Amino acid sequence: MNLALFVVVLVVSFIVVRIGAIAFQLTGLEWSVAKFQSLSCFTSTGFTTKEAELITGNPQRRRIASFLIVLGHAGLVTMIATFANTLRPQLVTQKFSVPFLPFDIPSTALPWINLVIAVVSIYIIYRVFTNTKVARKLTESLRHRIIKRAGLRPISFEELLLAKGGYGVANVRIKDGHPLSDKPLSESGLRKEDIIVMAIVRGDETFANPGADRRIQAGDELICFGKLENIRQEFM
Repeated sequence: MNLALFVVVLVVSFIVVRIGAIAFQLTGLEWSVAKFQSLSCFTSTGFTTKEAELITGNPQRRRIASFLIVLGHAGLVTMIATFANTLRPQLVTQKFSVPFLPFDIPSTALPWINLVIAVVSIYIIYRVFTNTKVARKLTESLRHRIIKRAGLRPISFEELLLAKGGYGVANVRIKDGHPLSDKPLSESGLRKEDIIVMAIVRGDETFANPGADRRIQAGDELICFGKLENIRQEFM
């Protein structure tokens, strides 16, 4: 029973980490960063990297991280307890039989058998969840459910680089109906918010260091540098 619970908790832990990564991605984090930070929060590793500041500086991401930390602690305690119980000698009976085996197995061998089963289970679960096809299908299924049930929507904002003082580079997509759509940069007011547009990507064209008369159009991607909090407020 303890071994079965250990395997179940292990599977659930992998799924929770994947859900956390998807939730982080839906808030605008790049996928590799989202996966790493989700695992970091769930295991309470707490890497002090610049990427971690992307989590602490955003209220929605802090809530996601809080849930991952709480669930991670609960999962870790449960896994340790169930794993320890699987290695305890069985004192109730001296021997036990296994179907299809012509001999009985002493109860003192049970902890070693459970250990082998646990190691094999960890390996199989790891291989399944890191398989590209399986991971992709699971991720898409979970993303669909999260968007449908939790009401989260992917945002057109991606933080690319974090510098000291909260400054960084962000890739922003201009949606239809955005206030900046069909406005020249000179009338955008971005400079007043300490935001510099370094490039505008429009389809296959890239306008590097665009001039003040360059108009912003719906569907454009703006590569901006500035205070990330100001960029969030302006485009989110």
